[in-house]
Amino acid sequence: MREGVPQNLVQDVVALAPSHQLIIVHGGGDVVTQYATRLGKEQRFVVSPEGIRSRYTDRETAEIYQMVMTGLLAKRLVLALGKAGVKSISLAGVDGLLMLGKRKAKLVIVDDRGRKVAIEGGYTGKVVVVNTSLLDTLLSQGYVPVVSPVAAGEEGEPLNVDGDRAASSIAIKAGANAAVFLTNVDGLELDEKLVSHLTPSEASSQLPKIGFGMQKKVMAAAESVEGGVNEAIICSGTRPGPLTRALAHDMCTVISAQ
Repeated sequence: MREGVPQNLVQDVVALAPSHQLIIVHGGGDVVTQYATRLGKEQRFVVSPEGIRSRYTDRETAEIYQMVMTGLLAKRLVLALGKAGVKSISLAGVDGLLMLGKRKAKLVIVDDRGRKVAIEGGYTGKVVVVNTSLLDTLLSQGYVPVVSPVAAGEEGEPLNVDGDRAASSIAIKAGANAAVFLTNVDGLELDEKLVSHLTPSEASSQLPKIGFGMQKKVMAAAESVEGGVNEAIICSGTRPGPLTRALAHDMCTVISAQ
Protein backbone atom coordinates (compact mmCIF):
# COMPACT_ATOMS: atom_id res chain seq x y z
CA MET A 1 0.00 0.00 0.00
CA ARG A 2 1.29 3.43 -0.86
CA GLU A 3 2.36 5.72 1.98
CA GLY A 4 -0.44 7.64 3.63
CA VAL A 5 -3.36 5.69 2.13
CA PRO A 6 -5.30 3.62 4.70
CA GLN A 7 -5.76 0.04 3.55
CA ASN A 8 -8.99 -0.35 5.53
CA LEU A 9 -10.63 2.51 3.61
CA VAL A 10 -9.50 1.17 0.25
CA GLN A 11 -10.86 -2.30 1.06
CA ASP A 12 -14.17 -0.78 2.16
CA VAL A 13 -14.49 1.22 -1.05
CA VAL A 14 -13.83 -1.99 -2.99
CA ALA A 15 -16.67 -3.68 -1.06
CA LEU A 16 -19.16 -0.83 -1.42
CA ALA A 17 -18.46 0.49 -4.92
CA PRO A 18 -20.50 -2.20 -6.77
CA SER A 19 -23.69 -1.27 -4.89
CA HIS A 20 -23.16 2.38 -3.95
CA GLN A 21 -22.26 5.57 -5.80
CA LEU A 22 -19.37 7.00 -3.80
CA ILE A 23 -17.73 10.41 -3.88
CA ILE A 24 -14.59 10.85 -1.80
CA VAL A 25 -13.53 14.29 -0.60
CA HIS A 26 -10.12 14.03 1.01
CA GLY A 27 -8.27 16.18 3.51
CA GLY A 28 -4.60 16.34 4.42
CA GLY A 29 -3.88 19.69 6.03
CA ASP A 30 -1.16 18.14 8.19
CA VAL A 31 0.70 17.03 5.05
CA VAL A 32 0.33 20.53 3.57
CA THR A 33 1.97 21.90 6.70
CA GLN A 34 4.83 19.39 6.43
CA TYR A 35 5.59 20.29 2.82
CA ALA A 36 5.21 24.03 3.44
CA THR A 37 7.76 23.71 6.25
CA ARG A 38 10.15 21.84 3.95
CA LEU A 39 9.81 24.67 1.45
CA GLY A 40 10.54 27.26 4.11
CA LYS A 41 7.03 28.69 4.18
CA GLU A 42 5.91 29.19 7.77
CA GLN A 43 2.24 28.40 8.28
CA ARG A 44 -0.07 30.66 10.24
CA PHE A 45 -3.23 29.46 11.95
CA VAL A 46 -5.99 31.74 13.17
CA VAL A 47 -9.01 31.31 15.44
CA SER A 48 -12.44 32.80 14.74
CA PRO A 49 -14.60 34.37 17.48
CA GLU A 50 -16.63 31.12 17.40
CA GLY A 51 -13.49 29.19 18.29
CA ILE A 52 -12.91 27.63 14.85
CA ARG A 53 -9.21 27.19 14.05
CA SER A 54 -8.10 27.42 10.41
CA ARG A 55 -5.06 27.95 8.22
CA TYR A 56 -4.41 31.50 7.03
CA THR A 57 -3.87 31.16 3.28
CA ASP A 58 -1.85 33.77 1.45
CA ARG A 59 -1.03 33.35 -2.25
CA GLU A 60 2.11 31.26 -1.71
CA THR A 61 0.35 29.02 0.79
CA ALA A 62 -2.56 28.60 -1.65
CA GLU A 63 -0.14 27.33 -4.29
CA ILE A 64 1.49 24.89 -1.86
CA TYR A 65 -1.94 23.77 -0.66
CA GLN A 66 -3.07 23.10 -4.23
CA MET A 67 0.18 21.31 -5.10
CA VAL A 68 0.02 18.92 -2.14
CA MET A 69 -3.72 18.28 -2.19
CA THR A 70 -4.15 17.74 -5.92
CA GLY A 71 -0.71 16.66 -7.05
CA LEU A 72 0.19 14.33 -4.21
CA LEU A 73 -2.60 13.22 -1.88
CA ALA A 74 -5.38 12.76 -4.43
CA LYS A 75 -3.06 10.82 -6.75
CA ARG A 76 -1.93 8.55 -3.93
CA LEU A 77 -5.53 7.60 -3.25
CA VAL A 78 -6.37 7.09 -6.92
CA LEU A 79 -3.32 4.87 -7.39
CA ALA A 80 -4.24 2.79 -4.31
CA LEU A 81 -7.84 2.38 -5.47
CA GLY A 82 -6.71 1.49 -8.97
CA LYS A 83 -4.37 -1.17 -7.63
CA ALA A 84 -7.36 -2.63 -5.77
CA GLY A 85 -9.46 -2.68 -8.96
CA VAL A 86 -11.60 0.43 -8.38
CA LYS A 87 -11.94 2.95 -11.20
CA SER A 88 -11.42 6.38 -9.70
CA ILE A 89 -10.46 9.80 -10.96
CA SER A 90 -8.98 12.72 -9.06
CA LEU A 91 -10.44 16.19 -9.42
CA ALA A 92 -9.73 19.46 -7.72
CA GLY A 93 -12.62 21.85 -7.42
CA VAL A 94 -10.94 23.88 -10.16
CA ASP A 95 -11.24 21.03 -12.69
CA GLY A 96 -14.27 21.42 -14.93
CA LEU A 97 -15.32 24.21 -12.54
CA LEU A 98 -16.47 21.47 -10.20
CA MET A 99 -16.52 23.84 -7.24
CA LEU A 100 -16.78 27.60 -7.50
CA GLY A 101 -15.87 29.50 -4.38
CA LYS A 102 -16.34 33.00 -3.09
CA ARG A 103 -13.23 34.52 -1.64
CA LYS A 104 -13.50 36.00 1.83
CA ALA A 105 -12.58 39.69 1.67
CA LYS A 106 -12.02 39.90 5.43
CA LEU A 107 -11.57 37.47 8.27
CA VAL A 108 -12.47 38.30 11.85
CA ILE A 109 -10.10 36.54 14.22
CA VAL A 110 -9.17 36.57 17.87
CA ASP A 111 -5.59 37.79 18.39
CA ASP A 112 -3.11 36.68 21.04
CA ARG A 113 -4.55 39.21 23.48
CA GLY A 114 -8.11 37.95 23.05
CA ARG A 115 -9.27 40.88 20.93
CA LYS A 116 -11.41 40.58 17.80
CA VAL A 117 -9.56 41.99 14.80
CA ALA A 118 -10.24 42.02 11.06
CA ILE A 119 -7.54 40.88 8.66
CA GLU A 120 -7.32 40.39 4.90
CA GLY A 121 -9.15 37.26 3.83
CA GLY A 122 -6.31 35.87 1.75
CA TYR A 123 -7.09 32.89 -0.47
CA THR A 124 -9.65 31.19 1.73
CA GLY A 125 -13.13 30.71 0.33
CA LYS A 126 -16.56 29.20 0.71
CA VAL A 127 -18.07 26.85 -1.88
CA VAL A 128 -21.05 28.51 -3.58
CA VAL A 129 -21.55 26.33 -6.70
CA VAL A 130 -21.04 22.59 -7.25
CA ASN A 131 -21.12 21.25 -10.82
CA THR A 132 -23.14 18.12 -10.17
CA SER A 133 -23.44 17.30 -13.88
CA LEU A 134 -19.73 16.48 -13.96
CA LEU A 135 -20.06 14.23 -10.93
CA ASP A 136 -23.18 12.57 -12.38
CA THR A 137 -21.31 11.80 -15.60
CA LEU A 138 -18.42 10.17 -13.75
CA LEU A 139 -20.69 8.21 -11.42
CA SER A 140 -22.79 6.94 -14.34
CA GLN A 141 -19.63 5.53 -15.90
CA GLY A 142 -18.70 3.65 -12.73
CA TYR A 143 -15.98 6.01 -11.50
CA VAL A 144 -15.39 7.02 -7.90
CA PRO A 145 -14.56 10.75 -7.96
CA VAL A 146 -11.77 11.75 -5.56
CA VAL A 147 -12.14 15.46 -4.90
CA SER A 148 -9.47 17.80 -3.51
CA PRO A 149 -10.79 20.77 -1.52
CA VAL A 150 -9.49 23.51 -3.84
CA ALA A 151 -12.18 25.72 -5.41
CA ALA A 152 -11.97 28.13 -8.32
CA GLY A 153 -12.33 31.75 -7.26
CA GLU A 154 -14.17 34.46 -9.17
CA GLU A 155 -10.87 35.79 -10.58
CA GLY A 156 -9.53 32.39 -11.56
CA GLU A 157 -7.51 31.96 -8.37
CA PRO A 158 -7.26 28.74 -6.33
CA LEU A 159 -9.06 28.89 -3.00
CA ASN A 160 -8.48 26.83 0.10
CA VAL A 161 -11.91 25.48 1.06
CA ASP A 162 -12.15 23.37 4.18
CA GLY A 163 -12.42 19.67 3.28
CA ASP A 164 -15.31 18.93 5.62
CA ARG A 165 -17.31 21.94 4.45
CA ALA A 166 -16.54 21.05 0.82
CA ALA A 167 -17.79 17.51 1.44
CA SER A 168 -20.97 18.93 2.94
CA SER A 169 -21.54 21.20 -0.07
CA ILE A 170 -21.02 18.32 -2.50
CA ALA A 171 -23.29 15.98 -0.52
CA ILE A 172 -26.07 18.58 -0.53
CA LYS A 173 -25.81 19.49 -4.21
CA ALA A 174 -25.44 15.85 -5.31
CA GLY A 175 -28.52 14.79 -3.35
CA ALA A 176 -26.59 12.25 -1.28
CA ASN A 177 -28.40 9.93 1.09
CA ALA A 178 -25.56 10.12 3.59
CA ALA A 179 -22.44 12.16 4.26
CA VAL A 180 -19.71 10.34 6.18
CA PHE A 181 -16.97 12.29 7.96
CA LEU A 182 -13.99 10.15 8.92
CA THR A 183 -11.75 11.10 11.81
CA ASN A 184 -9.36 9.43 14.27
CA VAL A 185 -11.96 8.81 16.99
CA ASP A 186 -15.30 6.98 17.03
CA GLY A 187 -17.32 10.18 16.86
CA LEU A 188 -18.27 13.13 19.02
CA GLU A 189 -17.55 12.57 22.70
CA LEU A 190 -19.07 14.73 25.43
CA ASP A 191 -18.30 14.10 29.09
CA GLU A 192 -16.11 11.20 27.93
CA LYS A 193 -19.09 9.42 26.35
CA LEU A 194 -19.72 8.78 22.67
CA VAL A 195 -22.78 10.71 21.47
CA SER A 196 -24.81 8.36 19.29
CA HIS A 197 -27.32 10.84 17.86
CA LEU A 198 -27.94 14.58 17.55
CA THR A 199 -30.25 16.79 15.56
CA PRO A 200 -28.60 19.65 13.63
CA SER A 201 -29.76 22.21 16.19
CA GLU A 202 -28.46 20.07 19.06
CA ALA A 203 -25.15 19.67 17.24
CA SER A 204 -24.81 23.41 16.70
CA SER A 205 -25.56 24.12 20.36
CA GLN A 206 -22.68 21.84 21.41
CA LEU A 207 -20.03 23.58 19.28
CA PRO A 208 -18.63 25.74 22.12
CA LYS A 209 -17.87 22.55 24.09
CA ILE A 210 -16.04 20.81 21.24
CA GLY A 211 -12.32 20.94 20.45
CA PHE A 212 -10.78 22.42 17.31
CA GLY A 213 -10.50 19.27 15.23
CA MET A 214 -14.04 18.02 15.82
CA GLN A 215 -15.77 21.42 15.58
CA LYS A 216 -15.59 21.63 11.79
CA LYS A 217 -16.80 18.08 11.32
CA VAL A 218 -19.82 18.62 13.57
CA MET A 219 -20.57 21.93 11.85
CA ALA A 220 -20.24 20.40 8.38
CA ALA A 221 -22.35 17.39 9.38
CA ALA A 222 -25.13 19.62 10.72
CA GLU A 223 -25.03 21.76 7.56
CA SER A 224 -25.35 18.62 5.43
CA VAL A 225 -28.58 17.59 7.11
CA GLU A 226 -29.95 21.13 7.10
CA GLY A 227 -29.25 21.17 3.36
CA GLY A 228 -31.31 18.03 2.68
CA VAL A 229 -28.94 15.07 3.20
CA ASN A 230 -30.77 12.32 5.11
CA GLU A 231 -28.03 11.79 7.65
CA ALA A 232 -24.46 12.78 8.41
CA ILE A 233 -22.21 10.37 10.27
CA ILE A 234 -18.97 11.05 12.10
CA CYS A 235 -16.90 7.95 12.73
CA SER A 236 -13.39 6.59 13.00
CA GLY A 237 -11.47 6.06 9.78
CA THR A 238 -8.95 3.83 11.55
CA ARG A 239 -11.20 0.85 12.24
CA PRO A 240 -11.95 -1.93 9.72
CA GLY A 241 -14.75 -1.14 7.28
CA PRO A 242 -15.16 2.50 8.28
CA LEU A 243 -17.80 3.37 5.69
CA THR A 244 -19.75 0.15 6.16
CA ARG A 245 -19.73 0.69 9.92
CA ALA A 246 -20.87 4.28 9.52
CA LEU A 247 -23.81 3.33 7.32
CA ALA A 248 -24.76 0.67 9.88
CA HIS A 249 -24.55 3.26 12.71
CA ASP A 250 -21.93 1.15 14.51
CA MET A 251 -19.90 3.11 17.08
CA CYS A 252 -20.34 6.55 15.56
CA THR A 253 -22.25 9.81 15.89
CA VAL A 254 -25.27 10.21 13.63
CA ILE A 255 -26.74 13.63 12.92
CA SER A 256 -30.21 13.59 11.41
CA ALA A 257 -33.46 15.53 11.62
CA GLN A 258 -35.06 12.84 13.76
